[in-house]
Amino acid sequence: MNANVMFYLLLATVLGLALLCVKPLGSYIADIMEGRPHFALRLGGRFEAILYRLSGVDASKEMSWRQYAIALLLFNLLGALIVYALQRLQLVLPLNPQKLTAVSPDSSFNTSVSFITNTNWQGYSGESTLGYLVQMAGLAVQNFLSAATGIVVAIALIRGFARHTVQVIGNFWVDVTRSTLYILLPLAAVLALVLVSQGVIQNVDAYKDVTGVSATVPTQTLPMGPVASQESIKELGTNGGGFFNANSAHPFENPTPVTDLLEIVAILLIPFALTYTFGKMIGDTRQGWAILAAMLILLVSMILVAYYSEQHGNPLVARQGIDQVASHLQSGGNMEGKETRFGIAASTIFAAVTTATSCGAVNMMHDSMTPLGGFVPLFLIQLGELAPGGVGTGLYTALIFAILGVFIAGLMIGRTPEYVGKKIEATEMKLASIFILTTPFIVLIGTAVAVTMTAGKAGVANPGAHGFSEILYAFSSAANNNGSAFAGLSANTPFYNLALGLAMWFGRFWPIVAALALAGSLASKKRIPVGEGTMPTHGGLFIALLIGSILLIGVLTYVPALALGPVVEHFMLVAAR
Repeated sequence: MNANVMFYLLLATVLGLALLCVKPLGSYIADIMEGRPHFALRLGGRFEAILYRLSGVDASKEMSWRQYAIALLLFNLLGALIVYALQRLQLVLPLNPQKLTAVSPDSSFNTSVSFITNTNWQGYSGESTLGYLVQMAGLAVQNFLSAATGIVVAIALIRGFARHTVQVIGNFWVDVTRSTLYILLPLAAVLALVLVSQGVIQNVDAYKDVTGVSATVPTQTLPMGPVASQESIKELGTNGGGFFNANSAHPFENPTPVTDLLEIVAILLIPFALTYTFGKMIGDTRQGWAILAAMLILLVSMILVAYYSEQHGNPLVARQGIDQVASHLQSGGNMEGKETRFGIAASTIFAAVTTATSCGAVNMMHDSMTPLGGFVPLFLIQLGELAPGGVGTGLYTALIFAILGVFIAGLMIGRTPEYVGKKIEATEMKLASIFILTTPFIVLIGTAVAVTMTAGKAGVANPGAHGFSEILYAFSSAANNNGSAFAGLSANTPFYNLALGLAMWFGRFWPIVAALALAGSLASKKRIPVGEGTMPTHGGLFIALLIGSILLIGVLTYVPALALGPVVEHFMLVAAR
């Protein structure tokens, strides 16, 4: 079959399967998070009540945005301390058949922050660094809880739009329990069983020594572990941390084209569905479809750029007489760093999806992409990962850009801007500005510091423009809580472990506090009835305005840095043709 036909079929299948689940899953999430009568709540209600009783939580008492934010921060701080302790003590812990030793303090700090912020940046090789108990009780648990944290912030912001003249936005403890118990756990359990049926391993055995395939490699050690259970929530929760160093390129994590397809769909599942949750909770599902349409346009556009760039190959390779055909292109495209099991189509779709969300899982080496191909995941991360973004984070980021869009439109026509029945005033714009400017500030300052310090430049394997791209990608990935990397950068050093750890922490929680404050401000406002001067926010004009606002901020903020990295690399490649 023609390569382009295969690509379009795969893309249509991925998007089709994900979109089929938007309405049923989005409706289910809305019912669960609002406590509406539902079979799942009746089934788990008694267990849920026991959890509240044991923890001293009054499920009937709602919180102000400040109380909600404090509870969220303390909860995640406790999670970070637990993961840090598990890494430092792992030599004396059970389920460590390889007797792996304690992780260094700086690496433990980085990993702890990474997994509680939903970033899952890994400066270490999983199969040679962490024992099974740390993987399960530390990393896998935080895969659930960090994803739940993103969901509850999105739900709190939706309540800000849906409610009026109130001072409360929900109960954090109830929200995080329900999002974990009724949404993430069931989906992850089902996906884990499907992955096991396709060959993903799930055990706690010691590593296996097997006969090698050649005389030069007489034996080979195969790592084992409880992989499927972590793989499922890693994708569904848009976490991305791999059990193995090769992540989703490893055959024990992603053995077949079927598992590859399922993992891509799983990454998109909840971020897509939450747009319908938004529409249902505010009483106008058209608003959710409009947000989803903007996300899809951005995502598909970037996938196409990445695919055609990779499919055309690297002219510098072709000039060496390697697989040379007409026009000096490689007949198979740029296959460097890609799995032959998946090829360019599945690899570029995975790369775009994992960076358009906050997942960061990889089934290829992003560092080996062409300059324009590598530009796509970097740019998608820098846009704020809202096309469709991570679990929860994508929706609340898109809603804040929607607020920015209607504010710009209001300035154009000289009217006070409104969005879904709420007047957007100075307080909302200040909070939205803090939210939007936080991550670019962290990314650009962090990159500037790294390229001027010896410790920052020491980890760069490639000099020149690509080395700058590697550093820029690292801070973009950390501050936007993605976790993927241009892996030519050796980041498991005290400098990068500390710098990227701080970028992950502030890049996650500073915007979250701003989003919760915005939710509280909106919830306290009166609802404004639709009038003749109200701008419709569910049609094509609004979708174009939202996309324009997203691109305007993304391009103007990062274009100087991008010009020094992937853009100049591309022109260098063009000049060499």
